[in-house]
Amino acid sequence: MAAHDVSHAHVPVSVLAEQVFGHLPRADQRAWAQAYLAGLLTTEGKKSVRRMAATVSGSPTASQSMHQFLNASPWDWAPARAELMRWAEQRLSPHAWVLSAAVLRKRGDHSCGVHRRFVPATGRSVNCQLAVGAFLTSGTEAVPMHWGLLLPGTWADDQTRRARARIPDDADHRTIEQHALDLVDLLCASTQLSARPVVADLSHHTGVASLVRGLSRRGREFIVSLPGRTPVVPVVGGTTARGAYASKLPAAVEAQRLFGLKHSAQFRPNAHEGLDRGADRTAVMTTLVRLPQVRLARQAPHPTYRVFGVRSCVGPRSPRIWLTNMTQRRTDELIALARLQHRAGATVQSLEDDFGLLDFEGRSYPGWHHHMTLVSAAFAYSRLELTGARPAGLATG
Repeated sequence: MAAHDVSHAHVPVSVLAEQVFGHLPRADQRAWAQAYLAGLLTTEGKKSVRRMAATVSGSPTASQSMHQFLNASPWDWAPARAELMRWAEQRLSPHAWVLSAAVLRKRGDHSCGVHRRFVPATGRSVNCQLAVGAFLTSGTEAVPMHWGLLLPGTWADDQTRRARARIPDDADHRTIEQHALDLVDLLCASTQLSARPVVADLSHHTGVASLVRGLSRRGREFIVSLPGRTPVVPVVGGTTARGAYASKLPAAVEAQRLFGLKHSAQFRPNAHEGLDRGADRTAVMTTLVRLPQVRLARQAPHPTYRVFGVRSCVGPRSPRIWLTNMTQRRTDELIALARLQHRAGATVQSLEDDFGLLDFEGRSYPGWHHHMTLVSAAFAYSRLELTGARPAGLATG
């Protein structure tokens, strides 16, 4: 893991630490927050507490004090994350709020929330924690702001485990979709700007019906990745939701089959030729649909959404399918927003490689949230303040 040269920063890391962690009541807490941030930024290799303490302090008790601050000190991370978002919004003009899951591999079974999970991207089951993150995302950056940690029933319902990991009473078993909606609520409460469209890709870990329903009820604009086997009902002949009060909808088809229906007499998606990722030609298809599983109230109409898919014209790759309630937006604008999700994935990888995302050695629920807050602040500082700076030791050519 690379270290960052902070000597040429526009603003010292102490300024960020004071704004984000200034609410902490004790001076020693604020001092160790700054030290932890500096350690994440300047320590070479693994970002263990011992190594970071040795980097930022010559005191023989620094490691113990830093560990105490991270794992045992009872400070609230919510105000810190809200302040971090205000700080970031002064330096970044986000196009979207991106929600993305992060699989944090762990050894052993004592870390809070750890469980076995099948990861489709690797085709294997792994021992891991599953986090859901909310990112302020522009055309060039995706900066993490808020995090949720999935607590499977084996953790949420086990009082011994809860006590050992210091899981608070209000942290119960919540689905991935519920975590995602919680994060949207936190973003809305924290932002100083107008709400941004929500872009979410949680399709490898959950369905979309409850997420779509929750975002719709909150009045949020959204684009969500749609699993290919999700049943959808094409809106034929321009029929609108006003005529859809009946309890029955026409027969549904799997979303992935929409591409195979483009020559159907009843369903003709709009096809566009464009560019995707450089010179790779793509076919973009879009049409209006309803979701049989989504109705916002009893006897209410099934809302109408737009589904669009992007398929490479080269090779047999399956189309990437998205669902949005922004039915009047231009297709190219929707595709540009959907592509921002890739930036969140790149950020998670950078957090793992350079900011110690996976190096948290504690086992407690508060300690995990403290670490994630500090890692997010360190990343935000590196991307939004160390403009033009490169990790120490990297060539500049």
